[in-house]
Amino acid sequence: MPSIFTHIINKEIPCYKIVENDLFIAFLDINPNAKGHTLCVPKQEINKIFDMPEKRYLDLMKFSREVAVALEKTVPCKRIGMSVIGLEVPHVHVHLIPLNDMKQMTFQHKVSQSDTEFKALAKKIANNLI
Repeated sequence: MPSIFTHIINKEIPCYKIVENDLFIAFLDINPNAKGHTLCVPKQEINKIFDMPEKRYLDLMKFSREVAVALEKTVPCKRIGMSVIGLEVPHVHVHLIPLNDMKQMTFQHKVSQSDTEFKALAKKIANNLI
């Protein structure tokens, strides 16, 4: 059964897309730990990050870095945290989270945003891509 991310990639479910290429897509998490919480997802559905072929893994890290640099230019924060957990969706995804304190990495403190705020933020981050 396809993952929710595959449905997003196939445009069957909408998302707040920041950027995509042939291999990856980046979009805002709809249940964010902090404003700007972004997911970088390979288009190929692979369950575990270390099951990815090495080149694809390295390409995902490069893609995630580019998104993180744009994110840090857009959202005021001390740094961008990165997490790869993968228990909630069986499809590799990198969490990029603007951090001002450690609780933002716990996945137990969430922020809410309106549809308008999500759309505006996704556009601002996209405009800051290198």
